[in-house]
Amino acid sequence: MTRDRLPLLVEPDELQAMLDHEDILLVDLSHTYDQGHIPGAVYLDYARVVNPQPPMTGLMPEPPQLGALLSSLGLGADTHVVAYDDEGGGKAARFLWTLEAVGHSHYSLLDGGLTAWLSEHHPTSKQATTAIPKPYDLHINEAVVADKNYILDHLNDPATAIVDCRTPEEYTGEHTLARRGGHIPGAVNIEWTRTLDEQRHLRLKPARELRALYEGMGITPDKEIITYCHSHRRSAHSYFVLKTLRYPRLRSYPGSWSEWGNDPDTPIEP
Repeated sequence: MTRDRLPLLVEPDELQAMLDHEDILLVDLSHTYDQGHIPGAVYLDYARVVNPQPPMTGLMPEPPQLGALLSSLGLGADTHVVAYDDEGGGKAARFLWTLEAVGHSHYSLLDGGLTAWLSEHHPTSKQATTAIPKPYDLHINEAVVADKNYILDHLNDPATAIVDCRTPEEYTGEHTLARRGGHIPGAVNIEWTRTLDEQRHLRLKPARELRALYEGMGITPDKEIITYCHSHRRSAHSYFVLKTLRYPRLRSYPGSWSEWGNDPDTPIEP
């Protein structure tokens, strides 16, 4: 099966060799689809991946909307999805996390995304790809989702670690995008961009460096890890990075700080 031959993190060379496989669905979440995309990729507007309920900006769409979205992409139960974007992988990772949350585990992230693809002179196309819709049966996977109440219940749990993937200024409250600034009590700040290698066209850094980064901050594989940011794009990327490192228990918080920081009853630390 094709999905057994594509790793969770796929290199541009690997993907180019498999562009003609029928059971691969390429999904482009970049800003520049019309200017050039990977041949055969379908375009996905990131706005369809989230369900804004102001002031919350990153919630998951309701099951009917999710089902319609995945059906419109032509996703089948055995389809292997490869997603990419042009901004370091945050949007693509959020889409892949959404797939995980609805029970679809056949997917890969293009390492370096469109930045690596173009920089290394792989083929592009300006011809739009029209997906053939097909029914998709959702099976919600609650094991990868952390909501506000779940986090409140685990704030003092030594077996749980929370990663704040925002900037240091957001973490301390110096830069505030919600009614209140600061961070979830006990959360450690590992900004999502620290995992990216700018010298290698925004690929992920080597696994040994990533493990040292997380474990050095107490984010160890023996704990359940919860990631969050402001709108669950950056934290979905960090979730994906930890998944590539084979952390066994991972959750991400769709409400993130846009929910937590706007709720007057949630505890915060400066």
